[in-house]
Amino acid sequence: MKTLPQPSLPNAILSFDFDGTLHDSASEPPVPAEFFAGIRRVRDDHQALWGINTGRSMAHMVEGFIESRFPFLPDWVVAREREIYFPNAFGRWIPHAPWNKRCEKEVHGLFKHARQLLARLRHEIEEHTGAQWLEMHGEPAGIVSRTEEEMEWIVGHITPLVALEPHLAWQRNSIYLRFGHRDFQKGSSLAEIARLHQLPAARCFAMGDSYNDVEMLDPSHAGMTACPANSVAAIQQKIAATGGLITRGVHGAGVIEALEHYFPPSGNP
Repeated sequence: MKTLPQPSLPNAILSFDFDGTLHDSASEPPVPAEFFAGIRRVRDDHQALWGINTGRSMAHMVEGFIESRFPFLPDWVVAREREIYFPNAFGRWIPHAPWNKRCEKEVHGLFKHARQLLARLRHEIEEHTGAQWLEMHGEPAGIVSRTEEEMEWIVGHITPLVALEPHLAWQRNSIYLRFGHRDFQKGSSLAEIARLHQLPAARCFAMGDSYNDVEMLDPSHAGMTACPANSVAAIQQKIAATGGLITRGVHGAGVIEALEHYFPPSGNP
């Protein structure tokens, strides 16, 4: 599997969240075939590059490509909300080394500096909830709650504690929460990709449905934004407040709607 032939002079960058936005596990197929036809059209008509901006690891994202029957690869992937990868001519995913190494260094240094605070956060969560604290390679600290209501309580409880360390942040999607560095998230990763192609935020489109998409959907990173109708209330409120598009359709159908809105077929206004 390879990418589409790249435009000689890219004119736009499209950034899609995967789970809950483009991908719906309850649908068959999880990503509608019409989406890929839309990407081909937008590539031809608007010289756009496109990518997936996800909380999944790169290995888990590759599984998603296979499960969703992608006929071609995206031009880039942001994995774990912070790591950037580009496919080579053989479809192998190559890390964007300058960014990924800097990200790893900054995250490692932050977690070493904040180890006492993280230990306190872990104690608070394990003392007062049934949520699970996670530590593994590539995921220095995270939480999986039993319910979304429990996660709401956790977020409210830890917010003033996390504020004690200005560089510490988190990314949340439903019952999952990942701690990380404030400067490395979906929005800053999208900005790095735009920088590589010398395109301003005004030429970036982003679409997401959950809390970990907030930075990516900020006008400072994407001048064109959208969310599907199934998005959480906080995302719909952000999109409405910044003049973006809340689609009528959910998941992939909403993505197709947003593409036609921002990148109409040639000959249409």
